[in-house]
Amino acid sequence: MDRNPSPPCSDAEEEEGDAVGNTVYSKHWLFSVLTRLIEVIAPAEPDPAASPEGARTELDEEMENDICKVWDMSMDEDVALFLQEFNAPDIFMGVFAKSKCPRLTEICVGILGNMACFQDICMSISKDENLGQVLLQRLCDSDSPTLLETSRLLLTCLSQPEVANVWVERIRENPSVYDCVCFIMSSSTNVDLLVKVGEVVDKLFDLDEELMLNWIKNGSCRSVGPSVDDSPEELPDFKIVPCILEAAKQVRSDNPEGLDVYMHILQLLTTVDEGIQAIVQAPDGGKETWSLLYDLVCQELCQPDDPPIIVQEQKTVLASILSVLSAMFASQTEQEYTRMRKNMPLIGSLIRILQYMEGCGKRAVENSKESEQEETGRTDVNEEDFHLKILKDICCELLSNMLQELTKENTLEGLHQGHLNEETCSCAFQNLLPLYFASVESFLEVLREADQTLADNLEKRFPSLKVHT
Repeated sequence: MDRNPSPPCSDAEEEEGDAVGNTVYSKHWLFSVLTRLIEVIAPAEPDPAASPEGARTELDEEMENDICKVWDMSMDEDVALFLQEFNAPDIFMGVFAKSKCPRLTEICVGILGNMACFQDICMSISKDENLGQVLLQRLCDSDSPTLLETSRLLLTCLSQPEVANVWVERIRENPSVYDCVCFIMSSSTNVDLLVKVGEVVDKLFDLDEELMLNWIKNGSCRSVGPSVDDSPEELPDFKIVPCILEAAKQVRSDNPEGLDVYMHILQLLTTVDEGIQAIVQAPDGGKETWSLLYDLVCQELCQPDDPPIIVQEQKTVLASILSVLSAMFASQTEQEYTRMRKNMPLIGSLIRILQYMEGCGKRAVENSKESEQEETGRTDVNEEDFHLKILKDICCELLSNMLQELTKENTLEGLHQGHLNEETCSCAFQNLLPLYFASVESFLEVLREADQTLADNLEKRFPSLKVHT
């Protein structure tokens, strides 16, 4: 059976006044489905298919097909408005309160998610305090499809400026949301769910720094979490950073967009001192975070066998990762994992990213010349330039800090491994000068001890350095 069967062909056109808005869907048919839905959650007589407690745990095939058709139809604004007028959200409230059928709960949340795509309906749903509280409780559900639809609904509401603050405040006042979200990130293997929950967290942190700070500091209280039989279950003492890392590991191979989301969440954490401390003061001193990000940069993203244009595709995730690494390096220079003898491959990767960006920059100039008469084309190029500039700035800051920490032994190792040579050093100097002159000058002094000839050649290429030495 298809997950969401196509909406039915209706005879509404033949029945004057029966069509929903400008659609061909029948009001009578929708009424009948919603009426049957009410009967499912409040049957007049005991149902042999019900559980001992009296609630159905499974939908019959006909009812599931019909309610799935409503789910698909609810993407149409006229149908969504009709459902709103028929008080469908109140009916769904009854479903959430009484139903023990996960599939029915999932579908009803999904319909609400479609309805919330329309501004007026979204405002109505969001302002209903009881409905809002019940929907947040769905985050503690044990059913992954229901969790996915709940997350989609929350993200839709948080993306509407008119009601975003309502949900932020509601979530801030519900500590259980933190625990439920952390539980999902730390334990789920459902990539689609992890990506959507990540998008919700990313949006929340972007919208409200106070909420982000609360979640960073959280983890000292315990609350009731997901349970199949509705009995209370005590959750672990969650910390936000390990949960984010666990989710990132799950999505890294299967969903590049999801990895981008979780890396951006980490980047948002580093915008406040408390967030940086949460990363570097973890029980392992931040080693797990550094190892994951280091591995992504040195082993997976923007690799030597990739075409230079790859930096365009990966610019946002690279900017997030390098921003976090930069913040960690600046605050944890005495940690073992930041020792330069272990990080020469990272320096090599940073220089390669700069090399690839130079190639993309030349290509962007060529494209700009070719499309001088096309306004849209110029806008796209400018936007690409903006994002590449952000990546370049972050990359240069981290590279300059790392070059300043190099010793003669580190430099000799880099030369031996091929991370440092005249070509890579020239690229680094070209991008770092003049802003990071002190870092370049410091590195050149060390390089002179390791390879006098290379240092002399670089001085010839960059006369400004020779003047100051």
